Amino acid sequence: MSAATTRSRTPDRLCAEAVDLARTAAEEAAAPGVVGEHVGLVSEGDRVVTHYFECKEFGYRGWRWAVTVARASRAKLVTLDETVLLPGPESLLAPEWVPWSERLRPGDMGPGDLLPTDAEDLRLEPGFSGEDEPAPNSAVSQEMAELVEAEDAEVTAGTPAHLPFAPRRGSIAAVAEELGLRRARVLSRYGLHVAADRWEESYGPKTAMAQAAPASCVSCGFLNPIGGSLGQAFGICANEFSPADGRVVSLSYGCGGHSEAAVMPKPPRPAPPVIDETRVDPFPLRPSPDSGSVSLTPDETAAELGHS
Repeated sequence: MSAATTRSRTPDRLCAEAVDLARTAAEEAAAPGVVGEHVGLVSEGDRVVTHYFECKEFGYRGWRWAVTVARASRAKLVTLDETVLLPGPESLLAPEWVPWSERLRPGDMGPGDLLPTDAEDLRLEPGFSGEDEPAPNSAVSQEMAELVEAEDAEVTAGTPAHLPFAPRRGSIAAVAEELGLRRARVLSRYGLHVAADRWEESYGPKTAMAQAAPASCVSCGFLNPIGGSLGQAFGICANEFSPADGRVVSLSYGCGGHSEAAVMPKPPRPAPPVIDETRVDPFPLRPSPDSGSVSLTPDETAAELGHS
């Protein structure tokens, strides 16, 4: 270890004794009554010492006023270097700043909010604008022109708008617009995979609802299919009583609202009453004398069991 390093770790005596000078500087920089007790000092180098004072301000718990003093070589006068408020080992600090793009969560955007998209967003890729080179199988591409020349076919030069008759097949721009690709940017393969993973996690076969379902969505009548490559694995639920109503669900997802899980039979209906309007049924006002279980006798005292 060199002598210079040893001297830098040993506080200079005059600088270490300049506590009053450091306190005065801290009180000038802070509000009245904010600077507290002297809590220590640290040697910053040769004839450079930093004094620490307690900060009594309520919003800066654990912070310290740091006043650095220095002394020139062979000089007896200690001068002030700087005064700052620094956090201590147990200070209350604000959380680390995170960009808004990383703080944003699904559902945070409300009415009137604008969500700018990065120009280099990996989820998107440039769409077909019509200004790029035509596709390899296009009628105006160089490869197709060479193929036409080899097969001795006749192709009218120019765009379809300048042809003397309407072409049987639409132009590249028309086909791209029909397929939804004639936009500034379209979903990239990475964007497709990210969306598929997100939907699979929310409404996929590994969810608790799908594990307890009697059948999967692929055989449900409430599943509305979607187009594109995602239609091979996802659809839209149209069951208003399902927890996934209006959501994109995996074909392997399922719930208790499956259309064929439990088909309710029709409730039985009683037969309609039969009324015969051609006859009249007499209803006596008094019971018949022979309607009891004991036959009628002329002498009631002779009856053993009496009349019913």
